Amino acid sequence: MASEKGAAHRAKDLNLDNPHDVKLRPSRLPTAVQWVAVGLFVAGVALSAVFAISAHWRRATVVLGASLLWLSLVRLTCDSRIVGVLAVRSRRFDATYTACLGALMTFLAVSVDSLGS
Repeated sequence: MASEKGAAHRAKDLNLDNPHDVKLRPSRLPTAVQWVAVGLFVAGVALSAVFAISAHWRRATVVLGASLLWLSLVRLTCDSRIVGVLAVRSRRFDATYTACLGALMTFLAVSVDSLGS
């Protein structure tokens, strides 16, 4: 019984806020809009997986790259508590990293000649 109370107390004190975002102002977007933005990112990743499973690598890469570009906007405009585990470092670093990675993936997928033509 005592260990259950101790575990509950530790869980209550557990702070999952991103320490890099403590001084940032809250997002101006309503919480529902922020959740929709994160949901669109998840849907893009899922669509990319469907394309990859069905052997459409170029479509999968373009959609994943576009999803990462979208994530950079989401990271800049949404609160870290909404973005959750996608908020790893500072807002600026996360947005820059995902934008560069998404742009590179999209560029490579579009610029590589297809094998069938």
